[in-house]
Amino acid sequence: MGFENTLSFYINGEWVTPLGVARLDVENPATEEILCEIALGSVADADRAVAAARAAFAGFSVTPVAERIALLERLLAEYNARAEDFAQAMRLEMGAPIAWARAAQVWAGQVHLQSTITAAKRFEWETARGASRIIREGIGVCALITPWNWPMNQIVCKMAPAIAAGCTMVLKPSEIAPLSGLLWAEICDAAGVPAGVFNLVNGTGPEVGVRLSSHPDVDMVSFTGSTRAGVQVAANAAPTVKRVAQELGGKSANIILPSADIVAAVTQGVAACMANTGQSCDAPTRMFIPRGTEAVAFAAAKVAADASVIGDTADETVTMGPLVSRMQYDKVQGLIGQGIAQGATLICGGLGRPDGMNRGHYVRPTVFGNVTPGMVIEREEIFGPVLSILSYDTVDQAVVMANDTDYGLAAYVQGDLFAAQAVARRLKAGQVNINGPEWDTFAPFGGYKQSGNGREYADWGIHDFCEVKALVGYGE
Repeated sequence: MGFENTLSFYINGEWVTPLGVARLDVENPATEEILCEIALGSVADADRAVAAARAAFAGFSVTPVAERIALLERLLAEYNARAEDFAQAMRLEMGAPIAWARAAQVWAGQVHLQSTITAAKRFEWETARGASRIIREGIGVCALITPWNWPMNQIVCKMAPAIAAGCTMVLKPSEIAPLSGLLWAEICDAAGVPAGVFNLVNGTGPEVGVRLSSHPDVDMVSFTGSTRAGVQVAANAAPTVKRVAQELGGKSANIILPSADIVAAVTQGVAACMANTGQSCDAPTRMFIPRGTEAVAFAAAKVAADASVIGDTADETVTMGPLVSRMQYDKVQGLIGQGIAQGATLICGGLGRPDGMNRGHYVRPTVFGNVTPGMVIEREEIFGPVLSILSYDTVDQAVVMANDTDYGLAAYVQGDLFAAQAVARRLKAGQVNINGPEWDTFAPFGGYKQSGNGREYADWGIHDFCEVKALVGYGE
């Protein structure tokens, strides 16, 4: 697989030469070698893309829903045809082990396209209410700013509902992992997305991101990333009163109830925390166990964490790759060091690279026990394979500790179903997973508190890209 368009942007249905000269090296985090360089956009590049999207909106917004659904179906076909290219791109740009890249990273794009297509076919675009007609129509030009940790999941979760709603858009993928976004532009071209409906400009947040989120001709910003960056996006958008949908950070709690099989529940919780090298905003990074079960729980956690297979991301048997960058590696190392310094019990893992690794941003799968509320590792989003285990005396205490966070993206409960359901209702999180369910791409995904606003997935995502218009006196 080559990287043919790394020095170009996709604007108004064409690959174009950037107006600026800035460039950025793209690193393979597993080897620390440079894969290629990409062009970085300027304010002028962002303006050109927004202008193309604005010009295309009037025509695209009134295309029949059936045509927009057919476009999504063509995108799905093209995506499936190039699934291996996407898997290899994400292996190289973000360090996803190839088996994980295929089964999770590529699959996420596929399943969200499928879910959005299904949802669009049954969506209530118009509703009669007495003498009024309620219409849902595309909000306008949308800026889509996506992260590096789940590249295709987030691109599709934004673009697919935007297309379904009749919006036009400018995508700024993460400059750290831009290759899958460039491939996505290639399949948009192959699928026949009308000129100007989809545009891509690579660039940094302070340059392209700020311009898109503050641009007067952008009607909506859909952003996924850190809470710190999300605050800035909202501030940029405020003067033009544009809609802002955000999926931000998390510090998700996993409450293991006394009725749970402690070994099975801990094993499942560790696996969920370590998946994607811990680089998921909804990872269950705070585990709450009944006091008195520490010996069994800690032993099970060590076995589960040590079962991670770390190594060459091209190896089909590897289950954990590196962190995405040296900056992320240094951040995670610093937080592990603070956990040790503050007196948490290091069950496994710790500082430095795993044994046998002498290059790449690899870290040790790390589990801390006897963590107490207020410790840095209990409060801050680490975004690495680091689990904090806290003990509780009563379920009420566990719920209070679980909710004592600035975040509220996801939560997890394991144990007797009836008891778990009752606890789930008390947790302040946008999505609560009970007893390790399958990923439900029709359930809304988004957060409470500083984890963001708005919801993604299927019809929930479509709704966020729509304006609601009331035609009063329209007639029965």
